[in-house]
Amino acid sequence: MPKAVVLVRVSSEEQEQGYSLDAQLANLQSYAERKGLEVIQVFRIIESSTKGHRPEFERMIEFIGKQKQRTALIVDCVDRLQRSFTHTPVLNALMEKDSLEIHFVREGNVIDKNANSMQKMMWNMGTVMAQSYTDQLADNVKRSIKHKIAKGEWIAKAPLGYRHEPDGKTGRSNIVVDPDRAILIQRMFLEYATGTVSFAELRRMTIEWGLRSDKGNALMLQTVCDTINNPFYVGQMKIKGVLYPHNYPTFISQDLFDACQAVREKINHPWKAVKETRANFLLRGLITCAVSGRKVTCDLKKGRYVYLVTRDPANPNKKLWIKERTVLKQIETALNSLAIPDTFLAEILDYVRTSHEAEKAFHYEQIRALNTEKNDLTGKLDRLTDLLLEGHIMKEVYDRKHKEISLRQNEIIRLLSCNTKGDLGYKMTLSNIIALAGKTPILFRSSKTDEKRHLLGLVFSNLQLEGATLRYTLRKPFNVFAKVPPTEEWRARRDSNSQPSDP
Repeated sequence: MPKAVVLVRVSSEEQEQGYSLDAQLANLQSYAERKGLEVIQVFRIIESSTKGHRPEFERMIEFIGKQKQRTALIVDCVDRLQRSFTHTPVLNALMEKDSLEIHFVREGNVIDKNANSMQKMMWNMGTVMAQSYTDQLADNVKRSIKHKIAKGEWIAKAPLGYRHEPDGKTGRSNIVVDPDRAILIQRMFLEYATGTVSFAELRRMTIEWGLRSDKGNALMLQTVCDTINNPFYVGQMKIKGVLYPHNYPTFISQDLFDACQAVREKINHPWKAVKETRANFLLRGLITCAVSGRKVTCDLKKGRYVYLVTRDPANPNKKLWIKERTVLKQIETALNSLAIPDTFLAEILDYVRTSHEAEKAFHYEQIRALNTEKNDLTGKLDRLTDLLLEGHIMKEVYDRKHKEISLRQNEIIRLLSCNTKGDLGYKMTLSNIIALAGKTPILFRSSKTDEKRHLLGLVFSNLQLEGATLRYTLRKPFNVFAKVPPTEEWRARRDSNSQPSDP
């Protein structure tokens, strides 16, 4: 009887309760029985499929490699196996040695050494879908952070002299002044503004004053420097070199802060904010100059004509201004090459729908797990309050535990918001991929700037401009779309090797 290994995976211990490893296992074992496969090992993995080092995954690969005959790896769907192409070469190497075949149960796709172009493309596409969904969630987190910054909310640990404190009305964590340490921070600024003490001397002073970090340790020299340089104390947040106003109380005057910066400038440590481009250029940051290796910049002339600024291949010291529309025409030509014959489009759409249903199931289970944890935390807060009222714990213990639980609740609320937005965004990504394959130029021309940028990042890698000529590499599976095999070969091999999903 052919041997098989079963893989069930969730991304975290919290998700384990929501996505149900047991439910995955029961379904896959049932599949093995129907296919006449003997399960010799089950790998229950609780780890992210996107991180670089995956010890349990690697242990499974090592186990399969030691078998003396071909082993079937049975997994629910592509995203349970991988959410990027990082481990594809390892899996391909085992299949080339005829040591492995992969059964994607939900998609009804079996990949082995003799898999045809269509089957491999489906695998690649499933990986792209999974990675796109992960990227979409990451984008939502970035948007959430950007929104908080725009509202003047700090997104990191409170600076020295401040502390996090739950808001009694909203339950969210707020930043308030720590009066005991704020007085010592003021004293630090006053001493340094005299211009008579170095950072090292100032650090020794803070030790004498008894100023300590949140962990109770003496301040490091770098902490002293960062504190004096931090504009948070005068009402501004410095994030990636850019200043934003915040809504929290301040206790250092602007004059005192400026005086400290004047002292710093005398010892050649200027402090400059990073500038941002005003126009939302379509190709900003997407193309590299093939001559200099630097990012191609964009320039706006007469308020409406966009040029890409690159270097002349014949004379690297000379700048070239290339019209944006010249590059866009080359991009549209490349997108035209991705069109899939209508005879295959229905089959691919069917596969994508199946893949999306698998992703959607994962998405909803993740939300359910977060809601379960959120409810559990609410229960913990109620029990914590009862213990305080009954005199079983001290007020200090209550405050510390209440703060920890409240911070996690806020984090869960943010994650739930990101996941809710992520589902809609993921559906849009799926639609865009299929539209790209069939109607690329029309879609590209009709999309908004942000959508076009996302599509270009999804389709192309290593975009380079050599003079006015665009060089590029297509990402998987779009490189397969550009090389569609003849109808007879695809359909014949698909019918003979592929197996439909079991009901």
